[in-house]
Amino acid sequence: MTISIAITGASGRMGRMLIEAVLSSADLRLGAALDHEGSAQLGQDAGAWLGKTSHISITSDVALAMQSCDVLIDFTRPEGTLKHLAICQQAGKKIVIGTTGFDEAGKAFIAQAAQSIGVVFAANMSVGVNVTLKLLALATQYLHQDYDIEVFEAHHKHKVDAPSGTALAMGEAVANAMQKSLADIADWARHGHTGARQAGNIGFSVMRGGDIVGDHTVFFAGEGERIEITHRSSSRATYAQGSLKAARFLMTQPAGQYSMQQVLGL
Repeated sequence: MTISIAITGASGRMGRMLIEAVLSSADLRLGAALDHEGSAQLGQDAGAWLGKTSHISITSDVALAMQSCDVLIDFTRPEGTLKHLAICQQAGKKIVIGTTGFDEAGKAFIAQAAQSIGVVFAANMSVGVNVTLKLLALATQYLHQDYDIEVFEAHHKHKVDAPSGTALAMGEAVANAMQKSLADIADWARHGHTGARQAGNIGFSVMRGGDIVGDHTVFFAGEGERIEITHRSSSRATYAQGSLKAARFLMTQPAGQYSMQQVLGL
């Protein structure tokens, strides 16, 4: 069975990576390439930047696109993703959400939509990152009582949310392994006279600069030793390939909200 894929953000770096991955796939077909209204890329062939002819013109009409596509892969902004999600729900089509930065209301809307359509919602689609989350949970079980835990992340200067969705997912993995809520034990910022470090809390540090795709390190700092679990991304291709795995997974599943851990069988 060939799966027809619609991709948002077609003129952006992630969108282009996804288009390239779909065009290179044997079991997937590019059904639609979408961009925002007013984009200079509207009307152009989606494969032009690769020197290929895809016979798919970039358009802004998500509703029309989802009439003939099976799955929408969305890496945009929360407000745009929620609009696209509503269209998918109305059309009865599946969606892979890689967008980060949702507030609680946005997350609740995703959960509600997943009652009627298949949704994969993950802070990071990378296979490596999701294996890293499992490693963090394992390390936390053995170390959290005697080690201080800190999460550091670095991304390119254009990223608009902080900490990153992946950093938050790492914090959640650690907090869950401690059987605590991240909201109760997270230190989001330190400035001025903060006093001694609060035992049992998880600290977060953020860097923004240059063209860094994504670096994440979780430190377990003890007396006399330090353990660091690091994942570094050098290309968005890993996110694209993970997203395609998620799309394939959804085609075999009933309505519901799924994580990349479930997609990968972790």
